[in-house]
Amino acid sequence: MAEISLERFQLQFISHQNEKMSYLDGIREALAGGCKWIQLRMKGATDEEVRPIALKVKEWCKEQNATFLIDDRVQLVKELQIDGVHLGKNDMPIAEARKILGDDFIIGGTANTFEDVKAHYEADADYIGCGPFRFTTTKEKLSPILGLEGYREIIQKMKAENIDIPIVAIGGITKEDIPDIMKTGVNGIALSGCILNAKDPASETHDIMEMMEEFR
Repeated sequence: MAEISLERFQLQFISHQNEKMSYLDGIREALAGGCKWIQLRMKGATDEEVRPIALKVKEWCKEQNATFLIDDRVQLVKELQIDGVHLGKNDMPIAEARKILGDDFIIGGTANTFEDVKAHYEADADYIGCGPFRFTTTKEKLSPILGLEGYREIIQKMKAENIDIPIVAIGGITKEDIPDIMKTGVNGIALSGCILNAKDPASETHDIMEMMEEFR
């Protein structure tokens, strides 16, 4: 399994685009604000469309000592030697991705239940993206929302079964939600719209990074 720095893992930015920002604009702002974990998510795009953006983000992440993952595209991750891949519930199974990538790449998986978490852990995932916390417009097919109680329950069951794998909360999270979510025992927070739609995304990212300090 790949090595994960939990300090770097605490705030993850998942790329999206809106009327004022492209994928690259958003990622550049998140990095400028100090985010150290970037996931490039371009659902519906071709590998040819993703490749030049991924190469630019790889360069930026290297400069900023940030971890860089691509959503879903296992072969592209291997080809471009990106840090890792995040696999959704309808993407390639984690065990199959591990055979292709080996142990030097980070592999994360999406989970909605404790059973999902356990299955990903047994399949040799490096971390779990657990959610959604609440309804989010960035996902077309949404699993049942978890809320704070859902995270508490999953963390409790993990402890009971000695399952030790980093958990990042995801899905419709706002800055105001972060303290309560982190107190459930998760290791990090993944954000998209919260940063992208802010008046000053870099400044918003910086403020969130400072807020996360107390949970280290």
